[in-house]
Amino acid sequence: MITYPDSVQYLYLLGNEIKTIKMGLERISVLLAALNHPEHACRWVHVAGTNGKGSTCVMIESSLRAAGFRTGLYTSPHLVEPIERIQINGEPVTREEFAEAFRKVHACANQLIDNGGIDGHPTYFETVTAMAFLLFHEKKIDIGVIEVGLGGRLDATNVITPELSVITPVDFDHEAWLGNSLRAIAGEKAGIIKPGVPVVAAGQRAEAMDRIREAAAGASALLQESSLCLVHNLELDPNGCRFQTVIGQEAVMLECPLAGLHQVANIRTAVTALQALGLSVTAIQEGIARAQWPGRLERVSASPDIILDGAHNPAGIRALTDHITRFYADRKVWLIYATMRDKSVDEIGERLSGAASEIILTMSDSARSLRPETLRPMFPHPQVRTAPRLAQALELAAEAAPSDVIFICGSLFLVGEAKALFSKAPAVT
Repeated sequence: MITYPDSVQYLYLLGNEIKTIKMGLERISVLLAALNHPEHACRWVHVAGTNGKGSTCVMIESSLRAAGFRTGLYTSPHLVEPIERIQINGEPVTREEFAEAFRKVHACANQLIDNGGIDGHPTYFETVTAMAFLLFHEKKIDIGVIEVGLGGRLDATNVITPELSVITPVDFDHEAWLGNSLRAIAGEKAGIIKPGVPVVAAGQRAEAMDRIREAAAGASALLQESSLCLVHNLELDPNGCRFQTVIGQEAVMLECPLAGLHQVANIRTAVTALQALGLSVTAIQEGIARAQWPGRLERVSASPDIILDGAHNPAGIRALTDHITRFYADRKVWLIYATMRDKSVDEIGERLSGAASEIILTMSDSARSLRPETLRPMFPHPQVRTAPRLAQALELAAEAAPSDVIFICGSLFLVGEAKALFSKAPAVT
C-alpha cells in the first residue's frame, strides 16, 4: 500500500518541477486517455498569466461555491504540503485521497511505460495534474478552476476544453521557456484560448494585449476585457480593499480580504469572469469577500508584524514595494529575502533596497535557491546581512522593535517554510 509520505517522496524523486519540466501535451494526453479521460468529466475555468493567477482562481472558485456549485480548485505550487494543490469545495483533499490518486496514476504510468505507450514516467507536475483530474471526477464536482503551471500553450493543464479561459496580467518570468518579449510570453499564455470558447483578459501592457486579441480573433473566441469593470470609491488598507462597481445594471460594493493594490486588478478580472459564467451579484459579493490565498501579503505574527509574500518576479516585487511604500512608510521595514537561480535578481535587488531599512539575505531548502553570498552584490543597500537559512535570518531579525514590520519574501519555497513555522504559533488576533 502506498502511503501519503510514500507518494510525496516519489513525487520529489521525479525532480524539481522547473528543472525537469517537459513542455508538451503528448505524455499527459496518453496518460489521461489510459485513465478514461477524467478531464472530460465536468466544466472547467482555465486561468493563465504571469501574476495574479492564484488570487484570481480562488476568487472565482469561492464565488462558484457561494453560488451553490460543488467546486474543484487546482493550483501550484504548494506552500507547506502537496495536498494544498487539489481542493474540493474549498478544502484540500485528504492525505489518504492524495495517496490513493497517486497510486492509480503511478500504476497507470508504469503500465504505459511497460507497453511503450509513453517514453518515461510523467513529471511531477504532469503526475499531480492527472491526479487532480482523477479526484475531481471521482468526487463528482460540478465545475473546476484550473491554474496553469507554466506558460499555457504547452502546459499539462491545457488538455481541457474549458467553459471559460482567463488570462491575468502578463509580465516577464520564465523567459528561458516562454520567450524574451512580452509578445512572445503573451502568445504562450494565450495558448489556452480554444476555438469558440469565451476568454476574459486582465488589463495588459499594449504589446501583450495585442497578442491576446490576435489569438482570440484567430480562435473566434469572444474576448471580454476586465477594464470594463469600473472601480469607484476605492478604499485600501493593509488587510484588503473595498470599492464600488457595476455588475449588470446594479451598483454594488465589493470587499476583499486579500491585501495589495494589485488585488484590485485581480478582483476586476474575477468579476468579469464570474459575470461571463452567469453568477448572481450576491454570489460574486460573497465569494470575493470570503476568498483566502495564504502566503500573499499574509500577516502571521504581531509585535513586530511579520508578513509573508510570495512575490518572486519583477512584477510581483513592484506590487510588494508599492504596498510597503503605501502603508509602512512611517515604520522601520525589515526584509528577509531568498530567491531561485532563474529570477531577474538585479532589478529586484535594486527595488527592494529602496523599500527597506534592514535586509537579510538567506536561502530556502530548495536546491535551486541562490546562496545569500551570491545575492549580496545585487543589493545596493548599506544594511545588508546574510544568513544560511530562515531560522538564522529570524534570529537576526529578532532585533526588530515591536513597532517594526518584517517581510519574508522572494520565493514561495521560503514563504512555505515560514508558513509552516508560524502556523505552529498562536493565531494572530
